[in-house]
Amino acid sequence: MNIQTTISTCVIGVSLALGYLNLSPRNEDTSSIGPAEAMRMLEEGHNRWVSGKPETPRTTVERVKETGSNGQKPFATILSCADSRVPVETIFDQGIGDLFVIRVAGNVADTDEIGTAEYGCGHLGTRLLVVLGHTKCGAVTAVVENAQVGGSIPALVDNITPAVKTAKAKNPGVNGKALVQCAIECNVFQSIHDLISNSSEIKHLVAQGKLKIIGAVYDIETANIQWLGEHPNQAGLIGTKH
Repeated sequence: MNIQTTISTCVIGVSLALGYLNLSPRNEDTSSIGPAEAMRMLEEGHNRWVSGKPETPRTTVERVKETGSNGQKPFATILSCADSRVPVETIFDQGIGDLFVIRVAGNVADTDEIGTAEYGCGHLGTRLLVVLGHTKCGAVTAVVENAQVGGSIPALVDNITPAVKTAKAKNPGVNGKALVQCAIECNVFQSIHDLISNSSEIKHLVAQGKLKIIGAVYDIETANIQWLGEHPNQAGLIGTKH
């Protein structure tokens, strides 16, 4: 074998290896990826991206064809704000078919969002549900500042009102940006509360240990994620509090 042939063979081998990393579907079914493993995959993906070393996996046309023929098997459901600065798959360095993403202003959990989450967790079988808020959220800020909004927006942001009331009650005398940030975190937990309280299916999955719901806040200036954990009153919400 001459040098040119050897080089060509090596190039082909590397290309095939890179193609495999980018295109291959996961061997596991969704049901085999538990909450802890799903969290690890999200955290590792985010760390790759925020450190400037993303793999950008499974994002080619071949992956589109593969998932189109064989179906989707996402490993996590994400309820996120629709803010254009929070591109969910990108910040977790995941590809097509990896995440079941629900995006809505204020990452609220009303009827449509809850039904969609039920599809992701119940039908597709994801074992992890993340409610992802973000800093400087316009929807939360509007409620904190009691801004005048029109159209259908009032019916959308009314889901945020309880979170703002909670933030004010926990932080008497606090206002401005500090209150908004606290309300953003409270709103994440409010959405978790609404998901569990208004969905018997999600409540059952959590109670049976088949689904874990955690909250998080993405910083749109630093790209870091603050993981908030489970709802502080989760036991009471699912009826297992003693």
